[in-house]
Amino acid sequence: MKLGIVLKLAVALSLILTAWAQGGNPEPLTLQEAVARAEKFPSVQASAEQVNAAAAGIRLARTNYLPSVNALGQINRATRNNVFGLLLPQTVIPNISGPVLGTDNGRNVWGSAAGVLVSWEPFDFGRRHALVQSAEATQQRAQRSVQRVRFDLETTTAAAFLTLLAGEQTVRAAQAAVDRAQVLVRSVRAGVEAKLRPGADLSRADTERDAALTQRLQAEQSVAVAKTSLAEFTGTDAKDLTVAPGRLLDALPDAPNTTADLSRHPAAQEQAGIVEESKARQAVLQRSYRPSFALQASGYARGTGALLNGSTLGGWNGLAPNYFNAAAGFTVNFPLLALPSLRAQEAQEAAVGRSAAATYRQVLADLEAQSQAAHATLEQARRIAAETPKEVADARTGFAQANAQYRAGLATIVAVAEAQRLLAQAEIDDSLARLAVWRAWLQMQTAQGDISSFLAAAGR
Repeated sequence: MKLGIVLKLAVALSLILTAWAQGGNPEPLTLQEAVARAEKFPSVQASAEQVNAAAAGIRLARTNYLPSVNALGQINRATRNNVFGLLLPQTVIPNISGPVLGTDNGRNVWGSAAGVLVSWEPFDFGRRHALVQSAEATQQRAQRSVQRVRFDLETTTAAAFLTLLAGEQTVRAAQAAVDRAQVLVRSVRAGVEAKLRPGADLSRADTERDAALTQRLQAEQSVAVAKTSLAEFTGTDAKDLTVAPGRLLDALPDAPNTTADLSRHPAAQEQAGIVEESKARQAVLQRSYRPSFALQASGYARGTGALLNGSTLGGWNGLAPNYFNAAAGFTVNFPLLALPSLRAQEAQEAAVGRSAAATYRQVLADLEAQSQAAHATLEQARRIAAETPKEVADARTGFAQANAQYRAGLATIVAVAEAQRLLAQAEIDDSLARLAVWRAWLQMQTAQGDISSFLAAAGR
């Protein structure tokens, strides 16, 4: 029994330690995971809610096809004096019905009213359909805005991921330079202590080591900033953020497709949606100057405690309707003087549409320029990546020769320091050359509007 308890406790402790180890050492974040997490960024959610609002706008526009039904009920107690004469439309003085009694009587009676009015517009010359189309255009534009925002976040996150990798590679190269500088300091110090080298050589070696340390610290600072940026887009803690490079450091990408339909770019699609939305609003305005027709039917009842001869009914008479009526009719309403206002609105919206169309053409031109620039950058980055391994090999050979010559007394510490600096720079150039090719490819696909092949190649 005791042995079983001990085994259970051991298993539980093992599970706790495993969970703690996994929580303390999170799995490295891949490029694909980072891009996927960026879709939860608040700006994407905000754009998605705009789509929901536009969808509700479509439903609202379609309610214009439904008839309106208005019901009314009223109870009052008031005097019954009525006068002849005109009263302009207003909302202050209550209306009163009935003949003029010719006397000023302060007696008051109960009154009541109840009624229902049903009104429906049988035809509208296409205005309601235009309103629905305008709402649908707004929804389509909002959906394209979501795609554009999501694409911007994906590309920005991928660029931040590459920046972090570049910073980490620079730190590694800088650390290698520090290690070599420390070896050189120890070698020179031994020579100085043995009276084989002047003290100035040790000072120069210390200076080179301090410069290498400073360069490493600067690289570490860049890594910290890059982690903060990537953590913001992925919703992770920058202190625990680690990344998995995948193929980004091991191989160069294949030659990408350099042709693409730029009109399908999310930014171009969004701007095209703005153009279509403006055209839909123009269509609504073009169908606004027309008569409105309404089929109407009403049933109503009135109750009053007043009689035609001037006498009144006492008690609760008038609280309930005692006169009933029904009516049906056809109403035509035409805003004769609304034309100047509508024409001005049409001119304004037409100008907005022309501006949106010009912006759309500018977006396409900008994307074309970005694509061509990225393609040129990619070609140069490939050429540089092909040269940097040779640069490193030559720099290592030069450093080894300078170091050997210095030990043999055939070279000065200045030559060794210069060779060491060239080797450090060559290693940094080589470590960043492959990432520069991937970054140029990302820039080209960003201009073309689709980074899916980039993400797939980076993760293989």
